[in-house]
Amino acid sequence: MTNQTIVGDSSPLIALAIIGQLELLPKLYQRVMVPTIVWEEVTVHGAGLPGALAVSQLTWLETQAPAPELLQPLAILVDRGEAQVIALALSMPGSTVLLDDAQARRVAERFGVIRIGTLGILRRAKKTGLIGAIKPYLMQLQENGIYIRKNLIDAVLRDVGELA
Repeated sequence: MTNQTIVGDSSPLIALAIIGQLELLPKLYQRVMVPTIVWEEVTVHGAGLPGALAVSQLTWLETQAPAPELLQPLAILVDRGEAQVIALALSMPGSTVLLDDAQARRVAERFGVIRIGTLGILRRAKKTGLIGAIKPYLMQLQENGIYIRKNLIDAVLRDVGELA
């Protein structure tokens, strides 16, 4: 377990819910947070869709709105949810953002925010012994319509010894 806070976006939360691995987050991070808008995206606007029920039942997930002044420069670069994720992380030094969108990850990097994606969570979980293999989860994500670049899959699987 690390001492960090992770601030999540909707797509990685949904992806982890699809594969039944949301519980990895509080095992890897002391605090798991989402901006209020992300909570609403997943649980209210996404009611009935994959992940909505699982995320709505999480007792360890904290919600908080970011400071409006941090949002302004981000809102023109990424969508509302991603902007709020990055803004919330900026207000908590040392926190990590959980983002899968490439553009949002680049923006987070430009603002000096540590970032990780769904595959990074699975990689970290395997390396710390929380899961035995990543490949079955990647296959499950793909079967559920989650697109992941093949070169990214191959790099992660090679890194954890699941691909020669």
